[in-house]
Amino acid sequence: MLPEPRQLQLLTYEYPADMLERRGPHREAHLARVAEWEADGRLLMAGATGDPPTGAVLVFDCPPEEVEDYARTDPYAIAGLVVAHRIETLTAVALPG
Repeated sequence: MLPEPRQLQLLTYEYPADMLERRGPHREAHLARVAEWEADGRLLMAGATGDPPTGAVLVFDCPPEEVEDYARTDPYAIAGLVVAHRIETLTAVALPG
């Protein structure tokens, strides 16, 4: 039997074509922020999409306002490495654990 559906937030990023060349100076701070939000339970999953990366997908268990704050203050966003982002509610019917 599946658990009750759970409302999560899905954040998607679009990266510039030259992301691999530009991300180096900002990568450590970006990954530290990912680890911080994962450690406190607000970020459930995160990863780049594409090879080479064309964007990213992050799944949050917190209100959309907090996700918007995350997207605005992510070191990649501050550095201009996020061309566009989108936040949508994800109604999860299957989760690990």
